[in-house]
Amino acid sequence: MAFELPALPYAKNALEPHISAETLEYHHGKHHQTYVTKLNGLVEGTEFEGKSLEEIVTSSTGGIFNNAAQHWNHSFYWNCLSPKGGQPSGALADAINAEFGSFDAFKEQFNTSAAGNFGSGWTWLVKAKDGKLAIVNTSNAANPMTDGATPLLTCDVWEHAYYIDYRNSRPNYLKGFWELVNWDFVGENFAK
Repeated sequence: MAFELPALPYAKNALEPHISAETLEYHHGKHHQTYVTKLNGLVEGTEFEGKSLEEIVTSSTGGIFNNAAQHWNHSFYWNCLSPKGGQPSGALADAINAEFGSFDAFKEQFNTSAAGNFGSGWTWLVKAKDGKLAIVNTSNAANPMTDGATPLLTCDVWEHAYYIDYRNSRPNYLKGFWELVNWDFVGENFAK
């Protein structure tokens, strides 16, 4: 069964003014689609054909890993965003406060990590193997699942995620990102 580009969970213009419809047209419709298309071509006739995306991400290397992980990372990222935004609540908010001191301190640490994530990659809030929350940077297609961590939230810090709207200003993109975080989705990931 071939992998498919998932539909966005909102209209292309729903994240404006923080992320434009034009950015989503390129980032989702072209960039993410390319990973899906390449992945389907690469897994055909291999031991990865018929495996789940998570199985491929956690057991492959090279081009198959790069395209599978980028497909997974982007699919996860789209769900981390919502036009409603908000703040964490319940057990997730308690865990963030316990680990980072406060929600504002968490955002500051996340922003520092994301702004300083050299080159192309992702910044994640994860639940580590020991159950504690951590902020993790990965490069290129890397995904924290390969280290046994559970992704809760991610921010795509590849330039294609923000260059149309923010040019080279990753910090301004991060300001907009916090207006869009889908804390219901992050909370569901935390509860798993």
